[in-house]
Amino acid sequence: MQLRGCGTALVTPFHQDGSLDEQAFRNLVSWQIESGVDFLVPCGTTGETPTLTHDEWLQVIDLTIEVAQGRVPIVAGATSNSTREAVSKAQELATRLGVDAILTASPYYNKPTQEGQYQHFKAIANAVDKPLVLYNVPGRTAANIEPATLARLSKIENIIAVKEASGSMAQIAEVLNLVPDDFIVLSGDDAITLPVISLGGQGIISVASNVIPAELSQMTQVALDGDWTRARRIHRKYLPLMQALFLESNPMPVKCVLAMMGRIEESYRLPMLAVKAETRSKLEHVATAAGLLTERMAAR
Repeated sequence: MQLRGCGTALVTPFHQDGSLDEQAFRNLVSWQIESGVDFLVPCGTTGETPTLTHDEWLQVIDLTIEVAQGRVPIVAGATSNSTREAVSKAQELATRLGVDAILTASPYYNKPTQEGQYQHFKAIANAVDKPLVLYNVPGRTAANIEPATLARLSKIENIIAVKEASGSMAQIAEVLNLVPDDFIVLSGDDAITLPVISLGGQGIISVASNVIPAELSQMTQVALDGDWTRARRIHRKYLPLMQALFLESNPMPVKCVLAMMGRIEESYRLPMLAVKAETRSKLEHVATAAGLLTERMAAR
């Protein structure tokens, strides 16, 4: 398994009654793979995972495995602010042959110290033999994994990567200076994928690739190949879309655009809800300019 390139942080489609839309999810996974994404990430933040029951969480991951059929690696999300529960969830995923790595974020709400975060991730790593991808997203968890802590964690054998969504290029640059060369640093923000790669990052776990999988995969690959002219051209074309997908809390805007494209029903679970009318109008404009909507779709 090599986590390099563009991985999609998959949304979880729901029917209007709130139940899982299995067929829409199957179709989404198939489209992602056929479009050239390098790996898939079910049950992360973008998948509204905190609103899934335990059985639904496993169901989404099992559906991903079933549809992917080994064609791309699967990095499945398993996060909890209780270390005991995070260990238990990681152990469940470790028994699934189709799961290649486990994505796990900092404990949210608790606001642990740096040592607390180190011990939390160490406990998960010691409990499983699957590779771990750490997820640093302090805007969601209120707990930043500082570069020195990540450097310590990178010495644990099966902690192989980090999804860095701190939003700080200075921090990401410091991380890349401190971790071993074989430790994988992935951007957690679409808009800064290119600068992260320029500093030595290996790709992106993307929200935008839910709606532009081929384009994000191509942008990431040509950047990794050193073709910065082509990479910048793609980046500039789709930057307004990348930015618009965060006009409101993720995954509300990206699910709105996917619904405009006819790929999913526009349905959320509280506390997520439909975007405001002003946001919807902006999303429709940006998605149309990016070539994602036909006139018929845009008129709906």
